Amino acid sequence: MNSYGKLFRITSFGESHGPAIGVVIDGCPAGLKIDEAYIQSELDRRKPGQSKITTQRKESDTFKILSGVFEGKTTGTPIAIVIENEDQRSKDYSHIAKSFRPSHADFTYEQKYGTRDYRGGGRSSARETAARVAAGAIAKLFLKKYNVNINAFVSQVGDIKAPHYSDMDLSKTEENIVRCPDSTTASKMIALIDEVRKDQDTIGGLVTCVVQGTPVGLGEPVFDKLHAELGKAMLSINAVKGFEYGSGFEGVSLRGSQHNDEFVNEGGKIRTKTNHSGGVQGGISNGEDIYFNVAFKPVATIMKDQQSVNKEGEATTVKGKGRHDPCVVPRAVPIVESMAALVIADFVLRNEVSKLR
Repeated sequence: MNSYGKLFRITSFGESHGPAIGVVIDGCPAGLKIDEAYIQSELDRRKPGQSKITTQRKESDTFKILSGVFEGKTTGTPIAIVIENEDQRSKDYSHIAKSFRPSHADFTYEQKYGTRDYRGGGRSSARETAARVAAGAIAKLFLKKYNVNINAFVSQVGDIKAPHYSDMDLSKTEENIVRCPDSTTASKMIALIDEVRKDQDTIGGLVTCVVQGTPVGLGEPVFDKLHAELGKAMLSINAVKGFEYGSGFEGVSLRGSQHNDEFVNEGGKIRTKTNHSGGVQGGISNGEDIYFNVAFKPVATIMKDQQSVNKEGEATTVKGKGRHDPCVVPRAVPIVESMAALVIADFVLRNEVSKLR
């Protein structure tokens, strides 16, 4: 499906090398002031060609709102946003029109649909995520009304890891091209990515996201648990291979007596001493910081020749061509934030009818 959300719902459209990509946002309440400069700034954080460690495809990602906004405010009707593609080089992909690139969606799309848009992956391209960032920017504007803040950053590239988020100033995330708040770690990450790029290869990493100020009570019993929806949203992003929240996989080494988050009363507000739960208990937000990690694989397109097969099953060599990121995580930061915002915005609206008020 190409839609996500129940009340705050988005539907994205378009392909990497088509005329444009875009998104329709349905369910955004009327009266929300739309800051177009802010939306553009969010798209600028994701757009290609930002630095030496990102793809050199040049896209301004200038957006146009076609509907749903009047005199600077939402009307309550569907908001349609379009972003024109400006720098397609479809000829860069003619060599794989009949071949399957390793670890791409070429083979699975071909088998599922009987056809595929081989130009940059078509619908499976990460270019589609620009539409999510545009929608996520509007979700963030909505969440400001509830004092919810969402901050993501690069916490790992290869084996290089940043300190825990509580030991860093997240306001410094945008001060370097790799988007790591710790300058010392950032320098090491940049050097590694540049080394990998010069070697015509790619490398993966982690994006950590922290959601602060979330109201208590977001999330639904059983199947629509808050962490389950966050996981689904993150795993829908291109190149994502893993999701963990709170203590995550490291929690298995702890005993219950170490892992349990004891409750305390702080000035009349019920809180927890620790936050191994990652801000979610029983699938419902408890008011503490929601934090999670999103693992991104090395970008599948490398500039080295690789062995594969074509449509006829014959052995072939896939040439390394095109313009691609040596490491996707710096540009993935705003995408992770946007998907988190869409999840939280949807649950905020759903929570309005959870009980009589």
